[in-house]
Amino acid sequence: MLVYYFELGLRSLRRNPALTTLMVMAIGFGVAASMITYSVFRAVSGNPIPGKSSQLFTPQIDGWGPQQNLQGEPAEALSYTDAMALMRAHQASRQTLLYAVHVSVLPGGSRSLPIGANGYAVYGDFFPMFEVPFRYGSGWSKADDDGRAAVVVLSEAFNHKVFGNIDSVGHELTLNGHDYRVVGVARHWDLHPRFFAAFDGNSFDDPSDFYLPFTRAMDLQFDTYGRNSCRGNIDFSTRDAWLRSNCVWAMPWVELDSAADAARYRQFLDSYAADQQRAGRFAWAPNVRLRNVTQWLEVEHVVPRETRISLTVALGFFVICLVNTIGLLLAKFMRRAGEIGVRRALGAARSEIYKQFLIEAATVGLAGGVLGLALTAVGMLGVGLLFQPQIARLAHLDISLMAMTLLTAIVATVLAAFYPAWRAAHVQPAWQLKSN
Repeated sequence: MLVYYFELGLRSLRRNPALTTLMVMAIGFGVAASMITYSVFRAVSGNPIPGKSSQLFTPQIDGWGPQQNLQGEPAEALSYTDAMALMRAHQASRQTLLYAVHVSVLPGGSRSLPIGANGYAVYGDFFPMFEVPFRYGSGWSKADDDGRAAVVVLSEAFNHKVFGNIDSVGHELTLNGHDYRVVGVARHWDLHPRFFAAFDGNSFDDPSDFYLPFTRAMDLQFDTYGRNSCRGNIDFSTRDAWLRSNCVWAMPWVELDSAADAARYRQFLDSYAADQQRAGRFAWAPNVRLRNVTQWLEVEHVVPRETRISLTVALGFFVICLVNTIGLLLAKFMRRAGEIGVRRALGAARSEIYKQFLIEAATVGLAGGVLGLALTAVGMLGVGLLFQPQIARLAHLDISLMAMTLLTAIVATVLAAFYPAWRAAHVQPAWQLKSN
């Protein structure tokens, strides 16, 4: 019977072409608007590293005090003094500091024109902590960190730009006038969002071109290419004075394997801040935080406000489309009251009437879903008109979104059809037979 009802549903699409067209268009446009905005929201709000998001933490220490901090919250990054103190203490299984740098790159070989590149100064633990995949080679060792080694890891795209499609491990290139040896080439690695870059506001920027040792960057006095937040009167006369100041620019991350490890590290942060208070460096009670990846993204408000608003508006539009669909389905079903009366008089149960009309509604939903799928594909081309380019590029139509589009259209239409189907199932056979 279900196959028969499906055939009836296909026939009903042609029976009232005007009503059918209106319903299919309402469902198609409504589901397309919802799926387009959802694809953007999904891209910017997902868990960037689901396998380790509960094990990666960023420590925060209030080095500004209650009069200058962020409404009771510590600064989002660390000063050089606090950052190096945490690294020396080494209370985590893995740890890294990082900050954004911009360099002029002079490749070896025949190419002589320098090119600009954006990257990060990090510690060697950065790569296993954040599960960076490698095409060639690997990251560097702790000995390289300690020895301020002139080594560098390139992204696959930047490696292709500089050396071509070859294994460049062992090759040299010049960054800001100093030679570096390539030790690894990372595969395409583009987290959405880039949680470790949230402090600099680069959560949705293009992947980094390179990574070099933090210690090497400090030794060569590479300036930060990211944020540098300070409070009070700061002495910028020398680099050493700036490093001793309360300016925060170094982003710390630690890997803690269990809840017990996280609790111990939090105690260590409290103890460290208390020591700074006793030493007279802090004139306030310890104020520290230890947040994992998802907590950090929430605190930093990484998900753009406009994506939430646009998704809400699109869902509201979809609801309006469904309300209109309810009225159209009711008109479509009640036009067949005579047919329903005859079927009921011949012994058809109300459940059969329900099945018939709900399956017909599912057929309408399927047609609307196909239209919505086409409109979604077209709408993806115009996402850049609504969102910033670095966010718009993240939206794409994949198999899961295609399946969700069709399923949403069918399920929503079936739900919208319950009231019209209920009205149709409660048609009085005797009255219909008498009136006809």
